[in-house]
Amino acid sequence: MNVFLWLAIILGFLMVLIGGKKGARSFLSLFLNFVVILLIVLFMTAPTVNPIILTLIGCTVISCINLFFINEVNSKTTTAFIATIITIVILIVFITILTEKSMIQGFGKEETEELAMFSLYIGVDFVKIGASVIIMSTIGAITDVAISITSPMREIFLHHPSISRRNLFRSGLSIGRDILGTNTNTLFFAFFGGYLALLLWFKDLSYSLSEILNSKIFSGEMITIFCSGIGIALIIPIAAWLNAYYLTKTRDKVAE
Repeated sequence: MNVFLWLAIILGFLMVLIGGKKGARSFLSLFLNFVVILLIVLFMTAPTVNPIILTLIGCTVISCINLFFINEVNSKTTTAFIATIITIVILIVFITILTEKSMIQGFGKEETEELAMFSLYIGVDFVKIGASVIIMSTIGAITDVAISITSPMREIFLHHPSISRRNLFRSGLSIGRDILGTNTNTLFFAFFGGYLALLLWFKDLSYSLSEILNSKIFSGEMITIFCSGIGIALIIPIAAWLNAYYLTKTRDKVAE
């Protein structure tokens, strides 16, 4: 029994112990998301497949797993799912244009030695692949922020059923502002920690600060962080407005 299995057992035990049935579903969702990502990677290498469309389908499935499978189907998960899809569609258009204009797709010159033995003429669009990678990096944070806004908004509405749509929307924005800074910093340190070896590599190569900033690998990672932050910022007003609209509209229909 290797260390990976032991860590999985410890994680699963703690999630079930603390989270109960929802913790068990959350643990199972890790493997389901892994399978989805693995399938996306396998199909993405096919020249006839559009990576952007495949990524959109994959993000939809991952959102369903993270929202509906873990938290079941209800008003808060439904509005969070719709807000997530709207945000992802906006990001897809923005990131695709950004990837093409910034020319961060493909491989950096630092990777040419390792790739010298391989042919890069594999018949795939590296612009779309680069955009897909950035989009997939944002989906987890976006769904997390979406449910973090819709869930407390639903609780506010249940305790204050007469609250106006405008005030409920403002409450959602207030919640979003509280988690905006912490989530963006979490993304930054997650990427920074994951690519700390890259910075050490740049140091061994005696790169100057300007060379680091203009490196394709470093630029790609920084653009990923910024795009993830943009996604988090966008999901807050979208999720807050959709949830406020849905809850107050349901209440008004019942009153009629």
